[in-house]
Amino acid sequence: MRGINAVSEHHHEHHGHPTHRHHHGGEGNALALALVVTLAYAGVEAVSGWAFGSLALLSDAGHMFSDAAALGLAWFAGWVSRRPPGARHSYGLARAEVVAAFINSLALILVVVLIAVEAIQRLMQPAEVNGLGVMVVAFLGLLVNLAVVLILSRAERNLNLRAALLHVASDVIGSVAALVAGAVIYATGWKPIDPILSLVIALLILGSTIGLLREALHVLMEGVPRNVSLEEVGRALARVPGVLSVHDLHIWNISSGRMALSAHVELGSLEQWPAILEASRHVLNERYGIDHVTLQPEIGGPTGRGERQVIKILTRR
Repeated sequence: MRGINAVSEHHHEHHGHPTHRHHHGGEGNALALALVVTLAYAGVEAVSGWAFGSLALLSDAGHMFSDAAALGLAWFAGWVSRRPPGARHSYGLARAEVVAAFINSLALILVVVLIAVEAIQRLMQPAEVNGLGVMVVAFLGLLVNLAVVLILSRAERNLNLRAALLHVASDVIGSVAALVAGAVIYATGWKPIDPILSLVIALLILGSTIGLLREALHVLMEGVPRNVSLEEVGRALARVPGVLSVHDLHIWNISSGRMALSAHVELGSLEQWPAILEASRHVLNERYGIDHVTLQPEIGGPTGRGERQVIKILTRR
């Protein structure tokens, strides 16, 4: 018998689990507060960098403005992702957070390129830098960035928030670099330290950003989540009593923190299906954290070997 579907949903999705909503609200408040603080200080640092002639401060200010945009995008994406499922978006809009993380990662790469280009120009044509002024502003910027990191670290962690945190954490590095550059220039007058440290900042940002970009792209391409093995999950399903074989198995992320699974399950008899469905749902949720499950039962014959087939992965649905 074909075409008999059974869909298993995690219960809190239908009943509005209160702690789930609370965490999202906390995330939105944290992002909004971080946005205000970051945007205000970015203006101060930009004016100071221009006045003191410091590329380290200007690059850090530009990065902070990109942080403000990133935090605003992250807040908006978090708000959109909490909208309920509808006729046009049956899964809801939870993946908006992943899209925001992807865009923020691309924006960070652009910032890195701009910093690198300006740093190379400064190495070729050194400019006057007020070391003491840079030190003072950079120290204040470090305090502001650490405060923003503390605000964001208290919210629920997901891919969207991690992208925003990466922006701010790299600003902490930028502030430290600007502080060091100001101290060196104030003490020795050696101006190349300013663009050199700017390049160091750019490389540090680039390394972390590429990893986050790959992760966001993996989710958008509906790749198998990195924390689960497709073959291992298939074996676990095939071991459920009453299951003869499992095929057309697919696992993907609905959002950065939520997985979904669909599979065809061959049985000896449909009379066993309710118990098999319940056992399968329990295994997938408790062992792998997969709470959105779609399983299609199919009548299959004996395997002929006295044992269950482990898994057969097909390329067609």
